[in-house]
Amino acid sequence: MSVNDMVLTPTGLRFCGRRFPCSIGKGGITTRKREGDGATPVGVHRIVGLLYRPDRIARPTGWASPIGPVDLWSDDRRDPEYNLHVRAPHEFSHEALRRADPLYDLVLLTDWNWPHAVPGHGSAIFLHQWRRSGYPTEGCLAFRRDHLRWIAQHAIPGTRLIVSG
Repeated sequence: MSVNDMVLTPTGLRFCGRRFPCSIGKGGITTRKREGDGATPVGVHRIVGLLYRPDRIARPTGWASPIGPVDLWSDDRRDPEYNLHVRAPHEFSHEALRRADPLYDLVLLTDWNWPHAVPGHGSAIFLHQWRRSGYPTEGCLAFRRDHLRWIAQHAIPGTRLIVSG
């Protein structure tokens, strides 16, 4: 383990010598992740992307990609593009990345069940903004807005996210 790893602990996420309060999935932490269970998966995950809303925030780093009006994430186990970034129109079930609320103004993507997803083993495990302190997610890790921005500015592609059971 290195100081540049993100490590989920009972008191928050440790990263680069700091600790950030965070929320996890309403289903707790699991070793048996399934689509829709609301749980955060155990494992060593890697950060593989960074998305942001250019109409709401400045580009946080040079490797961040903008979220546009047609950007979606497939969450339908029947979809050949399950657990991938897709664009509208999209005939299968999906989640809009461009939301009315600020939760996805800044999103770090993980490699959970990606890029060659096993259908039904869970999709869209992101690091994103929380609704409020202590409010659980659908399986993602969520943070205060300013903390998420700091994390995004210090993470690089390949940064490890360690979630223990």
